[in-house]
Amino acid sequence: MKITLKKTALFSFLFAGILLTGCSKDDDSGDTNTLNFSAENTARAAQADNIVEGTLNIMENGYVEVEEGRNSSVSFFPSCTVITIMPNGDGGTIILDFGDGCQLNNGATVAGIINLEYDPFENGSRTIDYTFEDFTYNNHGVSGGGEIVREISNQNGNPQSTVNESIIVSFDGTNITATRDGLRIAEWVEGVGSGTWMDNVYHITGNWSTVFSNGFTRTGEVTETLVRELSCLYLVSGTLEIQQEGFTGAIDWGTGECDNLATLIVNGQEYPIIL
Repeated sequence: MKITLKKTALFSFLFAGILLTGCSKDDDSGDTNTLNFSAENTARAAQADNIVEGTLNIMENGYVEVEEGRNSSVSFFPSCTVITIMPNGDGGTIILDFGDGCQLNNGATVAGIINLEYDPFENGSRTIDYTFEDFTYNNHGVSGGGEIVREISNQNGNPQSTVNESIIVSFDGTNITATRDGLRIAEWVEGVGSGTWMDNVYHITGNWSTVFSNGFTRTGEVTETLVRELSCLYLVSGTLEIQQEGFTGAIDWGTGECDNLATLIVNGQEYPIIL
């Protein structure tokens, strides 16, 4: 990781995405117990969630390492990352520049720039505005922006990020985009102050909607806390209740294993998902 300090006046779309063993809307079998849904769009929606979560973790850890110094011993960022810090009084700007391609220490491949502009602390919290410049996450484009409110949780004293998001994902190899709008709260529950990113664990709650350029929409609300281990590229547990295509279901990420497996559950029926 290269750090520069400037003082100022002050899922190509791989169904890597996901494989669902279910029926699409082209299935006219006549079986009334068969769930009709678009497997391709369902796959992309879940893939968009993984891309957004991975991107938000990058931003949070960039801020933490620069401003909070909690991961100072073992960095999340390799030498191909250039971090520029521009202080401005009690606030400032952090630029995370991944160049034309950089593999992070957790295995994700990114390129482009993330800008973080933050205000001074006020009543124990700080607002961080984020934007992207030609940023990609595992070859998928990420644009848009929003704000992060960084604070200490009143309940247990853990660092917490509340994100108001409007993030656009452009799927590699297609002309389809997905816009995710909503509220995401991530509480840092393990690894705080350990000096390394590898034991960091986050609990995620919130709700968001995902709208595709092809007309597909999905809304989701966390009903069982989602768990993200920073050393894993996927969520490891938790449940997101979803509504799409006239039905209500849930995506279950399992019981804690770091793997690329999840389950879509509708009317008691389970449809395996491979991320």
